Amino acid sequence: MAHSLSAKKRIRQTEKRRARNRARKELLKTELKSFNTLIAAGSVAKAEEQLNKVVQRLDKVASKNTIHKNTAARKRSRLTKRLNAIKAKKAGAGTSGAKA
Repeated sequence: MAHSLSAKKRIRQTEKRRARNRARKELLKTELKSFNTLIAAGSVAKAEEQLNKVVQRLDKVASKNTIHKNTAARKRSRLTKRLNAIKAKKAGAGTSGAKA
């Protein structure tokens, strides 16, 4: 247990920051789960809207230093890649047999 006032204050600050960071990460995970659900269901339009929300949340969490900015960039890139793959698959299915 901390004895000095400054050490006690540090403990209080750390607990506050931890709670704040956990809340931010939880919100991010919730957004990611809903995006993954939409991708699995194959609804591209809704997934695109959700991707915008996820990207905003990633940027906000990274700007607050809850996660590293490179981690946010990597996740953003992978999610966009997944969405584009689904879009390409849907577009390819619509024009099947058109190529000779």
